[in-house]
Amino acid sequence: MTGSRWSDLDRPPLRAAALRRALLRPGGLWTSFDVVPTTGSTNSDLTRRTPPAEGAVLVAEEQTAGRGRLDRSWTAPPRSGLFFSVALRPGPAVPVERWGWLPLLAGVAVATGLSRAAGVDMSLKWPNDLLVTVGGEERKTGGILAERAGDDTVVVGIGVNVSLRAGELPVPTAGSLALANAVSTDRDPLLRAVLRSLEQWYGDWRAAGGDPVASRVQEAYAAGCATLGRTVRAELPGDRSLTGEAVALDGDGRLVLARADGGREAVGAGDIVHLRPAG
Repeated sequence: MTGSRWSDLDRPPLRAAALRRALLRPGGLWTSFDVVPTTGSTNSDLTRRTPPAEGAVLVAEEQTAGRGRLDRSWTAPPRSGLFFSVALRPGPAVPVERWGWLPLLAGVAVATGLSRAAGVDMSLKWPNDLLVTVGGEERKTGGILAERAGDDTVVVGIGVNVSLRAGELPVPTAGSLALANAVSTDRDPLLRAVLRSLEQWYGDWRAAGGDPVASRVQEAYAAGCATLGRTVRAELPGDRSLTGEAVALDGDGRLVLARADGGREAVGAGDIVHLRPAG
């Protein structure tokens, strides 16, 4: 049965009906839950819905054209991770200028949910990477990509390597929950934990009008952010780079760097390279 959905018995398919019963409830955030065997990108698929309803969840057992930030590819063996997207409509309760907190909020929610369910210490690399420790080294095990879908919807895509083995890693700096000695790699409870955590954090943030302080999103992100306290290089748009110590997260979710000349600069978009350990 090589090539069938049961070709890797260590990686059973998600139990969609049970997950649907657990997650879809009256008054809850999640309104639909679909699992597809394979797709190019769950973000692209959900964005193409006209329009996607708030709380729609689309999960793929395999992504063949998954995308990270800066159009980087994200691929993994079938059923080896969690690859899904959700549709959120923060307005009118949350002003548009605060929607930039959504990928950071999602990072907090995913890290919180997986830390509990998988028993793995997770940290966040600004703006949207999920890190675990493998053999004493920080490794990227997941990422988040938020994209606008029309005027009133944000589609948040989440990818997490769950059971990838060392020989399956796409690059040496990648990791997985399994390689970080997770107590469980059963994707069903992991996905439930992440979606319930996301529902709670998003609900609190929206109830606070998107205020990152009142909703505790800013505090939680800063507490779990491995970037703060380190010397980093920010690769910025326009082939510009900036080196400095990451000292804070401002009210807009930007990373504040202290330059060698004593000045400070807030970075809102860019690729961050950690140059030395924190502390």
